[in-house]
Amino acid sequence: MTAHFTRISAAALFAGMALTMQPALAADRVVPGSDAELQYSYAPLVKQTAPAVVNVYAERMVTRRMSPLFSDPFFGQFFGQQMPGRSEKQTSLGSGVIVEKNGTIITNNHVIAGADDVRVALADGREFPCTVLLKDDRYDLAVLKIDSDEDFPTIPIGDSDAVEVGDLSLAIGNPFAVGQTVTSGIISGLARNSITDGEFGFFLQTDAAINPGNSGGALLDMQGELIGINTAIFSKGGGSNGIGFAIPANMVKVFLAAADRGDERFQRPYVGATFGPVTSDMAEALGLKAARGAIISAVRDASPAEKAGLQPGSVITAVNGVPVEHPDALLYRLTVIGIGEKADLTVERDGKASHVALPLGLAPEDPPRDTRTIDGNSPFSGLTVENISPRVVEELRLPDISDGVVVAEVEAGSPAARIGFSRGDVIVAVNGTEIDTTGTLEDQAAASPGLWRLSINRGGRMINQIFR
Repeated sequence: MTAHFTRISAAALFAGMALTMQPALAADRVVPGSDAELQYSYAPLVKQTAPAVVNVYAERMVTRRMSPLFSDPFFGQFFGQQMPGRSEKQTSLGSGVIVEKNGTIITNNHVIAGADDVRVALADGREFPCTVLLKDDRYDLAVLKIDSDEDFPTIPIGDSDAVEVGDLSLAIGNPFAVGQTVTSGIISGLARNSITDGEFGFFLQTDAAINPGNSGGALLDMQGELIGINTAIFSKGGGSNGIGFAIPANMVKVFLAAADRGDERFQRPYVGATFGPVTSDMAEALGLKAARGAIISAVRDASPAEKAGLQPGSVITAVNGVPVEHPDALLYRLTVIGIGEKADLTVERDGKASHVALPLGLAPEDPPRDTRTIDGNSPFSGLTVENISPRVVEELRLPDISDGVVVAEVEAGSPAARIGFSRGDVIVAVNGTEIDTTGTLEDQAAASPGLWRLSINRGGRMINQIFR
């Protein structure tokens, strides 16, 4: 059976670790502080923080497909409300951790993805509706806010950069819905990448048993602080093999900060360069001591990278003095430093190391997006299109392209939808005319040539189509 990575979600009620040790909680028990004390219990920490961990219930309406066979009234008498093709409510269950006393919760995006209604249940049995403040499938994080004015218990967020391989860790949750379960282990690895299908590639690895049901729950250290949000497991059959992964707490901090600012979407710093991994052959050719770091493969004109003096072929080996193992680690380090700050890059080129100060800002919207919705009688009717800029490229996750205008939205049932246009398609040319702005496309759409020859860039692949 082939091994695979699985994002984990199921009904779960997670308990965390204590803010501090309180002897009054259990006078006869203490948290182990050395190998000799391992005979003692972690129970005081679990009891201290259980109120700050919640169940997350995400409800969505789904439509079951109907076979033509079931449209016959005869079969309807037997299948009733279970007939495929009927809308029904579907509930996904996961967990979250309260991290601010106003009821702000951090969880995984895949726990609440597509939900029409989100509710949480506290450890004391009370239930509250929630508002989704911010979510991002690239980082698989979501921030919820309990709809209540009361103060709630919290779990403090620790410094995941202080975590070392070999540190003790606890994972607490409800695997396979068997009930609250606490598992212990160590931190097995840092900076793991290529774990999920998303763009985020920097995970803590632990051998504490993590199973389906731990999704959105907490990975904690012995100080009772949150060091990660459990997200994925590596498994042959869906169960724990002692290889679990968590999003580091420092990533959680910057994500929460964006939600607290009221940002509509989470945006990472714009560098204006593309990076690749350093192979053994590259390391030998470049005179590097090890095949680590991120090699610059391209630099965009007038970008922060170009202004800072970064050049293709240079290798970034550290950020603010912290070594980077691969391009994903570099992007993680820049992201957690935050917008508006400066990053000190250690750059190696021609056998020499130097330091480069890189300002971290948002991607520019140049040219302005000039959003337009196309109507009328053309293949583009129903499209909302925008000019391409670094900001739009980042928001729509486009390849690093600059020609054409991009489809931002497609109206359901419109001529453009029936033709097959998709969000992220880049319209490059119409009837031989280069489409350089949304205005140009609008002018072309207003014409009636009788024959439409379109050139569309979809995910880096050029598609040429003819419509009458």
